[in-house]
Amino acid sequence: MSGAKKPKILLLGEIEHAQARKEFDSLSTLADIITPQSSSPTDFLAECRRGAFDGAKAVYRTFQSVAITGRIEGEVVEALAKAGVRFIAHNGAGIDIPTCTTHNIPVSNTPTAVDAATADTALFLLLGALRNFNSPLLSLRSNNWRGGSTPTAPPPPPLGHDPQGKVLGIIGMGGIGRNLAGKAMALGMRVVYYNRRRLGAGKEGEGGARYVGFEELLRGSDVVSLNCPLNEGTWHLLGEKEFRMMKKGAVVVNTARGAVMDEEALVRALATGQISSCGLDVYENEPAVHPGLMDNPKVMLLPHMGTWTEETQTGMELWTIGNVREALEVGRLRSQVGEQGGLGYD
Repeated sequence: MSGAKKPKILLLGEIEHAQARKEFDSLSTLADIITPQSSSPTDFLAECRRGAFDGAKAVYRTFQSVAITGRIEGEVVEALAKAGVRFIAHNGAGIDIPTCTTHNIPVSNTPTAVDAATADTALFLLLGALRNFNSPLLSLRSNNWRGGSTPTAPPPPPLGHDPQGKVLGIIGMGGIGRNLAGKAMALGMRVVYYNRRRLGAGKEGEGGARYVGFEELLRGSDVVSLNCPLNEGTWHLLGEKEFRMMKKGAVVVNTARGAVMDEEALVRALATGQISSCGLDVYENEPAVHPGLMDNPKVMLLPHMGTWTEETQTGMELWTIGNVREALEVGRLRSQVGEQGGLGYD
């Protein structure tokens, strides 16, 4: 780049881990790093339109920066495109992929960095829901042991179920789904899966995860785990019709995106016993959670903790920085989101 003006990197949010901060700082040999001065989405859009970010070739964005930028969608994407942004390396959620595609801005995610931690979370929720652990957890903290210890205390929960021999249906057999499959098979579960495309034999796992149709998975699974992306085709993928197809008393786990499932329909299915329990880490309107879920002791709830580990968060930051480096050095992203499969580079 000698003799040429350096490009710019627009940093949206903080790099929180020391190893990743050191790696990000090293990008200063390739580009000038700039940050917004704004403190609200309205100010950020105005700052962008004033030309403050002109010349920014790549954006590093964290989910936490949404408080400053709002969602990266609509007018914001348009303004970033006019500023010259050609790549967005994204560490989190909250980007309008179709609009970025329209403006020819490739977007990357952090696919492999999140696999193990998210699958661990799904397995935790699966076991908790299958064993009815949530109710006695609440009773214990209320000094009522597992329930029924006093005449006015809630009764003990019904007996739970062992995972051994149960059928786990995984919807979305990407990295997280495959990681979960391996862990579930180690517990003696049989795994079936539904995916956009059948995996090659080498990726179906040594235990023999079996590819089935969507309805066959719903009808035959004791536990259904959602591990697919949220897009127009997966919005409310599970709703009233789908819950009625499932086994009476089935368990549902969601560590994907909240809107992949119709929460209102889930609350009704739980009330009738069609779904016996569920484990959720994501919600349709998070951070708001449907009161019918909050008030149901049979439901295992986590506040979007799937990747909430030191190791995974560091790995996500390093992966995102790697995408920025590749954008600057090679002119492409190493993990462009699948929805942009047809988007090229100029």
